[in-house]
Amino acid sequence: MAEHIHTKVLIVGGGPGGYVAAIRCGQLGLDTMLVEGDRLGGTCLIRGCIPSKAIIHVAGHFETMMAAAEEGGRHGISLASPPKVDLAETVTWKETVVDKLNGGVTALLKRAKVRVVAGWATFSDGKSCTVKTKDGEVAITGEKVILATGSLPVELPFLKFGGSVISSTEALSLSALPKKLVVVGAGYIGLELGIAFRKLGVAVEVVEAMDRILPQYDAQLVAPVAKWLEKHGVVVHLKTKAEGLTEDGKALRIGGADGAKSELPGDKFLVTVGRKARTAGFGLETMSVDMAGPFVKIDDQCRTSMKDVFAIGDLVGEPMLAHKAMAQGAMVAEIIAGQRRRFDPASVAAIVFSEPEIVVAGMLPDEAKAAGMEADVAVFPFAANGRALTLEAGEGGGFVRVVSRGDGGAILGIQAVGRQVAELAGEFAHALAMGAVLDDLAHTIHVHPTLGEAIGEAALLGLGYGLHV
Repeated sequence: MAEHIHTKVLIVGGGPGGYVAAIRCGQLGLDTMLVEGDRLGGTCLIRGCIPSKAIIHVAGHFETMMAAAEEGGRHGISLASPPKVDLAETVTWKETVVDKLNGGVTALLKRAKVRVVAGWATFSDGKSCTVKTKDGEVAITGEKVILATGSLPVELPFLKFGGSVISSTEALSLSALPKKLVVVGAGYIGLELGIAFRKLGVAVEVVEAMDRILPQYDAQLVAPVAKWLEKHGVVVHLKTKAEGLTEDGKALRIGGADGAKSELPGDKFLVTVGRKARTAGFGLETMSVDMAGPFVKIDDQCRTSMKDVFAIGDLVGEPMLAHKAMAQGAMVAEIIAGQRRRFDPASVAAIVFSEPEIVVAGMLPDEAKAAGMEADVAVFPFAANGRALTLEAGEGGGFVRVVSRGDGGAILGIQAVGRQVAELAGEFAHALAMGAVLDDLAHTIHVHPTLGEAIGEAALLGLGYGLHV
């Protein structure tokens, strides 16, 4: 007979949203159980954000060393012979980073007195589930339930995952570099990985059905990335659809907008056409919660249509970002503990770890215009920023852009593209969260020499008197 446990809070999913919710519940003195069928940390820590950034980091080192091995070297640094990369060893190092963070999450949950049940949960009703563990079944009933089951890579019906067709998960665990990688989808995942593999010496081609890369962003913002791709020999096929592999499995069949057909040979075919909410496999259909298309429908407190059942993270829709899930998880824990909270951020900033990097917070210029707002746009180029020049980031077309209301300077959005701009995301989000105006940004004394100076300079341009351009 299965062990039956009652708990105050039952959380299903140990990714960023679920484990943060559990830790916060524990801190607030709530009896909490967390069910996770895989390793703690979820997609972000185990199969996504952290592993990909580790590979991207190594790829950057390799690219720098390759430049030093070229004739004449670079900046007075040269190598007698080209470097070599052992991808299996790189992946092993990547796993040490993952293991360290996974262990940290485990320790934090233990300290918060959260009981973790390792196994897959299946709900029989809104508050009760059965978990298949290695030691047998455990039945759990929670007074409050938090669903944090995350998301999965989208699989194309004519490009099923397996063999040479891989998702981002497999791409981050390859034991050897392919000679040729074909990437289907020029969104952020496809470009991050495609660029990393190109830096490692792999020939890369990208297939994108839309008319530009990173189609969710405007042309000005993605132009420096497109420039890098062209300069480094990454062939991008825009307005082109993948149509499946050839019979021998050695090439991808593609079709252009003009009806032309061709084939792209490759060793691996990386499909990155998006992610979908994980709504199947845990009995969601028994819980009678309302849906919003493919996502679980929630209100501004992450409550579902079923009393005392909450949902957070990728399960509830875009943006599918770990930091959004974390914020929602902490908030729900505090609501359960009796605090008054709601989820209404001024902005959830997003980063593309491409080359160069892109940061987006708030409204893009076109979005402000579409919303009927009179928006002013101020752009400060990194070519005029001292720190950018020392990072060799002044010639790639990078910039900081501030979008503000024309009737008073309230900040509507801030974006940047350039080397290492990911670290500016916090200031962008903070400015929007605090309801900043141009004066606030312009008269904050930004440290010199830093990339952050470009934020203040862009705000000064918005006020009509830029100092360094």
